[in-house]
This record gives sequence, structure tokens and C-alpha cells, in this order.
Amino acid sequence: MPKTDFTVHTSLAPSDVLALLTDFGPGRPDTWPSIDASHYTVHELGPSSADVTEGNAMGWERGRYTWDAAAGTVTVDTVESNLWGPGSGWLYRLTPAGDGTDVHVTLTRVASSFKGRLIGALIPLIGARALGKQLGSVLRKAETR
Repeated sequence: MPKTDFTVHTSLAPSDVLALLTDFGPGRPDTWPSIDASHYTVHELGPSSADVTEGNAMGWERGRYTWDAAAGTVTVDTVESNLWGPGSGWLYRLTPAGDGTDVHVTLTRVASSFKGRLIGALIPLIGARALGKQLGSVLRKAETR
């Protein structure tokens, strides 16, 4: 089961990072580079949860998002995917840090296909660097708004 952890610092407040992570409006594919509009569907949205399919032509997943503003956490559990099976998901922990927030991310993947196994083999090798860079880019753009 490939797993990776990384932390990205931002000048955004924890509440702003939480809002960014849980904004499921029509502009989400424009904010997150790994999501394209043709692979983005909000199935259900509640005050502290969402059921969303997102991804791109290479890979998509339907995830159950739950968040707790007081705890500073966002959890995404994979419900269905062309790459990943049960036990896969994301955990974001938002910690106030000096002038902003440390966003600690844990990604866990359980492959459900050959393609998933190939991509999963790369996660321990380059996942933290590549995903951290992508998240950092999204956060920097949000800081300038």
C-alpha cells in the first residue's frame, strides 16, 4: 500500500485553506490542475461533507470528503476509482504556524488496477515532491487573491 506524507506552508489562515480545500463550486477544475471539467461531478454537498467525482483522463476517483473546522482536518475516502480501491484516500491536517498554516498531507493508495499499481509504485519515490509542488502552487495562487 503506497503512502506518502508531505507538508506545505502557506501564509493563508487555516480557515482560508479549509475553504479552498472544500470549495466544490464550478471553478474547482480551474483551481486544481489535476481536475478537468469533464471528470468533475458533485453528487452531494452538505455543511461538513461532500460526495465528489474528480480527476482527469489518466485517473479519477469518487471521494467522500468530510471536514472538521475545529480540528483543522479534511479527510477524503475513496469510494470508487479507475485506479484506487477501498482504503485509499487523503488526510489534510491544518496547523496554525507563525504567519499562516502548515498543511500536512497524508496520501494512501491501494491499487485496484494494473495502471494503479504502476502509478502506486511511483508514489513513495516522487509523490511527496510532485504533490507538494502542486499543492504549493495552488496555495500561492490563492494567497494572491
